[in-house]
Amino acid sequence: MPIRRFLIMLACLLTSPMASADTDQRPFPANTKRGLMTPAPYPEIQINSDRRQLAPGARIWNQDNLIEMPASLRGSDLPVRYTEDSHGEIDRVWILTPDEARAK
Repeated sequence: MPIRRFLIMLACLLTSPMASADTDQRPFPANTKRGLMTPAPYPEIQINSDRRQLAPGARIWNQDNLIEMPASLRGSDLPVRYTEDSHGEIDRVWILTPDEARAK
């Protein structure tokens, strides 16, 4: 029985790198829009030179796919993908990596 457990664990360890090999790509929802974002005083952000309102509970992910607080954002004209809620407010923003920004 211990050998069987060992073989199962070994098979899991050997196949896990294959399963996670495509984690470089972030899955964006189909309804995302692209733009250039510049931080603005909260709860606003500027996308494509237009002042937009962040939705309550909006999330912003950085290039490392970690959540950023709006007050900690720095820079201007950051390439992003974003979604809007039913009220037209920005509810999710992904700051793109250079590779993601180049991809269509």
